[in-house]
Amino acid sequence: MINGSYRQFGEDELVKASLGGDKRAFGEIVCRYQKMVARTVKGMLGDSVYAEDIGQDVFVKLYHSLSEFRGEAKLSTYIQRIAVNLTLNEIKRRKRFFSMFSQKGNSEMHEFEVGHHENEDRIEAKEIVNKALQKMDPKFRIIVTMRMLQGYSTKETAEILGLPLGTVLSRLSRAQEQLKGILENL
Repeated sequence: MINGSYRQFGEDELVKASLGGDKRAFGEIVCRYQKMVARTVKGMLGDSVYAEDIGQDVFVKLYHSLSEFRGEAKLSTYIQRIAVNLTLNEIKRRKRFFSMFSQKGNSEMHEFEVGHHENEDRIEAKEIVNKALQKMDPKFRIIVTMRMLQGYSTKETAEILGLPLGTVLSRLSRAQEQLKGILENL
């Protein structure tokens, strides 16, 4: 560690330091990946208290399971898998108790400054897309979120989700059809 900063550390060094009990190293991991986790979770659940809770749970689970990280994939991939799994578990839990779409008004993914005319069309378009995403089947929603919103390649998406490449391609095609149908009805 130089001057108390972990920014120059690689993933392997941060993991090793974290496993050695260095909480500042783990804090650097959180700082590096919290936006990625937020995009994934909010893309799946919308901007809600549930999404914030799951986002925090991702890093709690990471902290407790870091010793299981074998380094065969990138740390970001490992964290994304945790985020996806916890989010899908939340969706299943919510389906059991509530209708998944009962939380109207909580489906925005991003906050925007209101009142700027040039942003109003963008805001409206994002709100429509976010509402459409919330109506999609979760197995398709995660593919759209990762491929189209976060920009992961098909190969990276398959690796993160632990799915065959063909399955991701098939689901992406079906997701695009489903999204098109939903958007036409909105």
